[in-house]
Amino acid sequence: MSAHEAAQQRIGVCNLCEAICGLVLTIEDGTVTSVRGNPDDPLSRGHICPKGVAIADIHTDPDRLRRPVRRDRATGEFHEIGWTEAIELVSSGLAATINAHGRDALGIYLGNPNVHSLGSMTHGIGLVKALRTRNTFSATSVDQLPHQLLAHLMFGHQLLLPIPDIDRTTYFLVFGANPMASNGSLMTVPDFPTRLRELKRRGGHMVVFDPRRTETAKVATEHHFIRPGTDAWVLLAMLNVLFADGLALAPAYADGLAEVESAVAHFTPALAEQMSGVPAADIERVALELATAEGGVAYGRVGVSTHEFGSVCQWAVNLLNIVTGNLDSVGGAMFSSPAIDAVGTGLIGRGHHNAWQSRVRGLPETAGELPVSALREEITTPGAGQVRAMLTLSGNPVLSTPDGARLDEALAGLDFMAAVDIYVNETTRHADVILPPTGALERDHYDLIFQTFAVRNTARFTPAVFEKEPEARHDWQIYRDVALATIDKLDRKPSLKARLTLRARLGLSPTRLVGLLLARGRTGVTLRKLRANPSGVDLGPLRPNLLPDRLQTRDHRMGLAPPLVLADLERLTTVEPPAEGELLLIGRRHKQDNNSWMHNAGRLTRGRARHHLLMHPADLAERSLEDGAVVTVTSRVGKVRVEVAATDDMMPGVVSLPHGYGHARNPGMKRAAELPGVSINDLTDPERLDVSGNAALTGVPVTVSA
Repeated sequence: MSAHEAAQQRIGVCNLCEAICGLVLTIEDGTVTSVRGNPDDPLSRGHICPKGVAIADIHTDPDRLRRPVRRDRATGEFHEIGWTEAIELVSSGLAATINAHGRDALGIYLGNPNVHSLGSMTHGIGLVKALRTRNTFSATSVDQLPHQLLAHLMFGHQLLLPIPDIDRTTYFLVFGANPMASNGSLMTVPDFPTRLRELKRRGGHMVVFDPRRTETAKVATEHHFIRPGTDAWVLLAMLNVLFADGLALAPAYADGLAEVESAVAHFTPALAEQMSGVPAADIERVALELATAEGGVAYGRVGVSTHEFGSVCQWAVNLLNIVTGNLDSVGGAMFSSPAIDAVGTGLIGRGHHNAWQSRVRGLPETAGELPVSALREEITTPGAGQVRAMLTLSGNPVLSTPDGARLDEALAGLDFMAAVDIYVNETTRHADVILPPTGALERDHYDLIFQTFAVRNTARFTPAVFEKEPEARHDWQIYRDVALATIDKLDRKPSLKARLTLRARLGLSPTRLVGLLLARGRTGVTLRKLRANPSGVDLGPLRPNLLPDRLQTRDHRMGLAPPLVLADLERLTTVEPPAEGELLLIGRRHKQDNNSWMHNAGRLTRGRARHHLLMHPADLAERSLEDGAVVTVTSRVGKVRVEVAATDDMMPGVVSLPHGYGHARNPGMKRAAELPGVSINDLTDPERLDVSGNAALTGVPVTVSA
């Protein structure tokens, strides 16, 4: 039989970003030789981006850990050990800290990849809950906490997020989002470029507000530069216009419209122009166009979540959709009807806010997690409740959270640290033990979360492409073993009933749980049906008129005027316009990048370098700087040296560094010394926060000098 005849094709899935694209993999002699988009996938429709192609590179990456490793504290070197020894070391280290100093002496950080793994969603959360520490942190408070908090406050559940009905909208208003690079965020929209072309073909428009002429802004109907951190004034001014023109209405199941009208009365288009640089006439026109469009929708993402008024912005985005009649209607902001309803079934809790506060600064928790901006101080500040041990689950907060350089130093001083990760990264290099799970191609997958955020109702179960190696362990098996072994070593154990319940729950495989959850649903989708249709099952477009039944509030009513947000409007009135000559730093992401990892994948790092500081030519000239020069960028908390690139894609007064770079501090990555770039989070300030506790990573005041 020829090599060509021996080749097999397998259906796979890319779980590296929120687009969850379906894949077709060609496998020869146990090796992936080709990756392409699956044209039969009802959601991604054959789309694939460079990250999807590189999923095979992760599987064979020589930097990837395949066995547990233990760090020699004297030399910093890692050495492979067996699983029995590794679980014993981790459970003993965690239990010893809890027994000596209390449960809150353990800190836990969950990184973004957890939500992309079925096993992490079904068993990782169980591990975290079993350890019962209040010092739990995650990537949520890096860039999306305002969305979840406002969903909780207005709609009754932290994950009941309105999704733009992009396939039927005629007016797409975008603040601080770049779906051409991301394929959506908190909006699972694979193949956004084709969907945008379809929008334009039916006569629709996309209007973008962003301080950078992003990949999305370049293909928009129109783009408006806006000063970083001033989106709130523009969004509130749009609401002001709608009330002034009598165009703001509310459904019968909504309360608080009069309070909203009073609250936004001060925020005029003229004030918004002064703060943002966006002409008042454009603010008025766009607001009226949205209100009069047949099926319009407003959408804000990372750029409006990651500044000091992220919650006000997300509240205003929700209100724009509500008062224009575009919530829960075709072409507007709608709610999905997934086969496994994580919201309606209570699989994930409604959430809560300020049930307790962080020890040092008194920052509020949200849904059981504290703001990650408080993590460093909770490690370094002595006293009862000081974090003395850390467990990180697929995360790299040294590169992805504010003031990463000082967090890097703090982690080095812990009594004990363990990590579940496939890499020695800038954070896990401090771990005493690293437990590496199987890779994405070696485990079954079902998207519990991103089907909930998808622009079309679909369901898809993807069996593992490869069998795991005999000695390897899936993430869910690691979480099960660590949880049970740690609890057995605690001086104050949970009740016998609680331990037996935990053991039974963690003993079920994720695939078995998916089958049980599907059986509870009302769509008729079963695991058997999904196995018979590996490309996925199409459940149709988003459905209108789900409200008020879909609301998760106790009375099935929607509150338009959350007191927390109304109180924060007072803070807006104290902000002064930007000083003359001030530079504001923003981040950026590229479709070849995946947060702080995959920069060691050759096919994703080839071509023109993307690590530069972007700066407007006029700002360079004003400081006697030249394109391509090495410059020093300084903020209140730190400084970095990096090459600068001139571009008129930047708004004057704004500079941009990419997110997730800065690998030179990590000797564990073989190519670290070759990788250019610095970490933007050596400049971002943990003191700058939204009222939700989300980090204010954008609009950071900086100076740039030779």
